[in-house]
Amino acid sequence: MLGKLSTRVLEHLMHSVPTAAPVPHRSVLSLSGSQASEFLNGILASSVNQTGPHRPMFSTFLHAQGRVLYDVFIYTHTTPEGKPAYLIDYDARASADGVTPPLLSMLKRYVLRSKVKLRDVSEEYDVWSAWGSDYEASVQAARERKWTHANSGAVEPDWSAEAEWPWGAEERVVRDRRAEGMGVRMLVSKGEKPKQSSSHDIASSDAYTLNRILHAVPEGIEDIPPMKAFPMESNLDMMGGLDFRKGCYVGQELTVRTYHTGTIRKRIYPVVIQQSEHSTPSILSDLPSTPTSVDLRPSSTSQASTARPRKAGKLLSSTQGVGLAMLRLDDHLGAAINGDEGYSYDLELASQSDSASAEKWKVTPWRPESWPLFRAQS
Repeated sequence: MLGKLSTRVLEHLMHSVPTAAPVPHRSVLSLSGSQASEFLNGILASSVNQTGPHRPMFSTFLHAQGRVLYDVFIYTHTTPEGKPAYLIDYDARASADGVTPPLLSMLKRYVLRSKVKLRDVSEEYDVWSAWGSDYEASVQAARERKWTHANSGAVEPDWSAEAEWPWGAEERVVRDRRAEGMGVRMLVSKGEKPKQSSSHDIASSDAYTLNRILHAVPEGIEDIPPMKAFPMESNLDMMGGLDFRKGCYVGQELTVRTYHTGTIRKRIYPVVIQQSEHSTPSILSDLPSTPTSVDLRPSSTSQASTARPRKAGKLLSSTQGVGLAMLRLDDHLGAAINGDEGYSYDLELASQSDSASAEKWKVTPWRPESWPLFRAQS
């Protein structure tokens, strides 16, 4: 829970009118050929329909050791020759460690004798998101999301009661079911605007980033560092990007073992960022830059000892005084979410002009109402 004033500020940040905005830092690959579905099913962490029509989805490519390589959207597409194909939307920026293989190169290693064709089509498409329409709100209101829980703390959306494919059926469009309120995601011909431009406000990519953070949706290399992030800790289970019941795929062994016998000890939470010296919770503070992987520590006011508390998480992406943070699922997090006095996290940023001095910030997590209860909180 947050204070009432902070809650009002968060509500103010929510764009209240239908909005469309480009999604930043995304590239697009084309996957075609008679064995495209079979090929994709063997390496993607979600089940791909191999006997019927192609279907869009949100999913994940994992490393053999079960860590995330890329979170992706899969779109359906018809080639100029009239053949069904897929388009893959992903974050192509180089990872901080510089060792993550480019997605196109990685996929080509798995082709072998498969009858598939891969090519980069980023110069042909822009990625857009549209949210906030009356239609989306009515669909959301009529649909109560259900969840499947594992003893490990993993949580999956239960789509079984839905009459149609949850990610939609339109070509080059995916219903963004990672969280309610995310609207639809689409591929638009390069330089053009989406069809929603006549009924939606056109905003910048910053508006999209703010919308997904407010809906607690991690995305791309800043929130889900390649070769480092574990899928359940990054909420990919809750966002529908994993299938724990399909057959063999790259990274399946560790992922399924964690689901059945492991324990999830961290999760990504949305957070409010405030300057420590401000006493009123209504003042949200945008950081002077957008740092990534900055350590968070339990607030000193909640510590009985004067010793510097050990780190409890990391701030990931942030904008306009809100962000996403990877946090340990412990008693401190529970107290911070419940709004207990003095329970938050401290963040220190060294000044660029004086590395010896550091600005202090207060970081307070909240739990979206649409979320299920995780095992550690139930």
